[in-house]
Amino acid sequence: MRLSRSFAQYEPHRAEELMPMDLAQAQEASDLLVRLWCEGAAAESLPAEIRPASRLEAYAIQALLERLSAKPLWGWKIAATSEAGQRHIGVGGPIAGRLEAEMVYHDGAEVPFGTNRMRVAEAEFAFRMGRSLLPRLKPYSIEEVLDAVGALHTALEVPDSRFADFVTAGAAQLIADNACAHQFILGPEAPAYWRKMNLHRHHIITKVAERYERDGFGRNVLGDPRIALTWLANELSQYGITLAAGQVISTGTRVASLQILPGDEVSADYGKLGVVRLRFTPN
Repeated sequence: MRLSRSFAQYEPHRAEELMPMDLAQAQEASDLLVRLWCEGAAAESLPAEIRPASRLEAYAIQALLERLSAKPLWGWKIAATSEAGQRHIGVGGPIAGRLEAEMVYHDGAEVPFGTNRMRVAEAEFAFRMGRSLLPRLKPYSIEEVLDAVGALHTALEVPDSRFADFVTAGAAQLIADNACAHQFILGPEAPAYWRKMNLHRHHIITKVAERYERDGFGRNVLGDPRIALTWLANELSQYGITLAAGQVISTGTRVASLQILPGDEVSADYGKLGVVRLRFTPN
């Protein structure tokens, strides 16, 4: 397979990171973020003594979220896979977050709007893994990662942050904050012929209530959603994390973030690959 953009520029950074933060500090940071999440509150930043200084520390804090779910980890999300997304949260490149089963809704669901401060929805491609990719020293190629994919779905993501000013929080704090993961809507499974399609050229039309429409293309995520998926496989691999069979990976927004209000209905039309919809509660 030949893609329109080189994967080399998105290979994971192999910088050796130290982790002076101990488990108690990571747990304290995680507990604070969870409390803010449950209360619908926000902080300016994590206290200096429990603030992650590296991606390694940030992912260690994030990993503790899995202890709060009664179910196995459902999947992963990638944030900031487009220049617009990077500007939106003030980072220079992609970051990964966990999707817990309790965050997931299905096509047509009514989704609580709550205290969401970001107030955006995002149209995404989501890949379901057919088999696991274990951590290893050699980076995975796009071909290897796609060979492990079981299915493609349309999807919508509704991010949010536990930081009052998420644009200045920085990548490490946002990773600790689960890469702004909040709510995720899984759409229909795409027909199997998606594998033969040029996903980077695929056109998507989104609609927010009767207020406006916006369109975009698959290339808006690192040049191609398959590149974004491969980035995630290698990002997890370098931190010793398995991308497991059955997990779903949302690969970033194809369309500029959609500004939303309570009561809005949001749809993303992927043409012959399917349509996904949600409606927000009026609060």
